[in-house]
Amino acid sequence: MVESSTFENAWLKDFSALCRGFLFTSPWRSLVTQGCYTTLTEPVQDAAALDGDFQQQLRQHFAAAKKQGIEKPILVGAIPFDVSQPAALFIPESHQTFKRADLLAALPTELSALPAVRRRAAVPDHDAFTQMVADAVAATQRGDLDKVVLSRLMDIVTEQPVDSAALMQRVMAQNPNSYHFHLPLPQGGVLLGASPELMLRKQGRDFSSCPLAGSARRDSDSQTDRAAGETLMNSSKDRHEHQLVTDAMRSTLQPRSRLLSVPTVPSLITTSTLWHLATQIDGEVQDPRENALSLACLLHPTPALSGFPHQQAQQLIQQLEPFDRQLFGGIVGWCDDAGNGEWVVTIRCGTVHDSRVRLFAGAGIVADSQPESEWRETGVKLDTMLRAFGLQ
Repeated sequence: MVESSTFENAWLKDFSALCRGFLFTSPWRSLVTQGCYTTLTEPVQDAAALDGDFQQQLRQHFAAAKKQGIEKPILVGAIPFDVSQPAALFIPESHQTFKRADLLAALPTELSALPAVRRRAAVPDHDAFTQMVADAVAATQRGDLDKVVLSRLMDIVTEQPVDSAALMQRVMAQNPNSYHFHLPLPQGGVLLGASPELMLRKQGRDFSSCPLAGSARRDSDSQTDRAAGETLMNSSKDRHEHQLVTDAMRSTLQPRSRLLSVPTVPSLITTSTLWHLATQIDGEVQDPRENALSLACLLHPTPALSGFPHQQAQQLIQQLEPFDRQLFGGIVGWCDDAGNGEWVVTIRCGTVHDSRVRLFAGAGIVADSQPESEWRETGVKLDTMLRAFGLQ
């Protein structure tokens, strides 16, 4: 099966058809898939090992796909926060690439309405979440760990089933510069979102990453908005949180890199709702067998998703969070048989199954975090998805 480099405009305008497969958009390369050649649902615990079982199976699946006439096979899908859990990955029968700007331009000016919301509930509620944060702050102050990322959910029930393609259109229109993903799940329903954070992009031997840690709410007044960004850049709490992430990523990537550039000072980037501290990491792999998936799994989960040190952070997350993150806080993207690909962090996202919607947001907790402030920050992050329902 032959992949084409661009869609015909008619394809781009049939958004519901695009959402039947895996839809992924990026400023670098956007794609959509058709059909499923085979699934890979086993955990990716050893996927960072170039000679590990997962990478050997992936090479075998790619070779078999080529024999079946899939000229340029790719692996697509999502990996959970806990890599010991099953993945949601598959090799499609075919795929097409396109320019994100073309898809955004093809979105209708009048977007379909979403069904009315019957009820919504925070999981955990305000008091339980702020107590979680207070417990985590105490743990960091005792020296048990340096940082932990705690998250919360928003459960929504609608009057009628949600058309996930219509929801995806609204999310894209409101967040045009994010990485967008819409993934049908094996157990039914879909995972969709508009992530601001690149975990790993690889082209040839070159790779890049752009972790985010430390954020502040934006303001409609331009002067107040700029001041919020400057305050974030000068915040010792947020700079410390960000430094923990970049230091850990440097030490993880260094042994596998021939060249590696990690700036010592972060930069500021924006989404429609937040300022973020970001660091653009660039490198070149030592081993030509590295692929986008091996590097992404080497990094995942970064301290921006779990905390630092990771083992202690993951134990505290399991102790404090009253739910299983599953695919939330994981990574979603693709990798081709040449090793190129792109994976983004599964944040600013939700799952949709009939009339039930579950949204996810997290925040990094360090020794001087304030519980009420973290509740507000996660609320702003939930706004990315809530705005599509008119509930921000």
